[in-house]
Amino acid sequence: MKTSTLLGLALIFGLSTGCATTRNLETTPVVAADGSGQKIVEDKALAFTVSTTINAPAEVVWAVLTDSEGFNTWNSTVTDFKGTMALGETVEVVSIDSPDRTFKLEVSEFTQNSRMVWEDGMPMGMFLGVRTYELQARGEASTVFVMTEVFSGGFLKSISKSLPDMVPTFETFAADLKKEAEARAAG
Repeated sequence: MKTSTLLGLALIFGLSTGCATTRNLETTPVVAADGSGQKIVEDKALAFTVSTTINAPAEVVWAVLTDSEGFNTWNSTVTDFKGTMALGETVEVVSIDSPDRTFKLEVSEFTQNSRMVWEDGMPMGMFLGVRTYELQARGEASTVFVMTEVFSGGFLKSISKSLPDMVPTFETFAADLKKEAEARAAG
């Protein structure tokens, strides 16, 4: 089948199924900051989330989280990382969940010591994945870290069948970040 025919079919499918993507869940998940993750299924979205309390200032946690050169040294959930974490840049990640695939993600939000968003998707609302990293300072020496990835779009139902359960990976990521940030804060 020609590429133009496939794109036409995708457009027709997308319009007929009401392809809509979302960057956030309809409801705000209640996640204890204890390092345990959750899978959340909504009508138009699928998400994974984790939250943990890190005994380190937000600036230290941010420095670890956004250390492009050291990202895969402290983070056991990735096997390779390339790129620079900065607004508008593209990062390339190889995850332990999909070791044969390189994810090319745009850094679409970058607020120092607070929030970073990576995203990738398909055109015309067919599919969108949005990963959000948030830091919530709790005084001068403690930070709540929240990571959420929301998947949505017209192909969500078919793609979700091939997605691994990301809860264990999210929990490991949060534990790795906590360990490294607390070690750096202790000094």
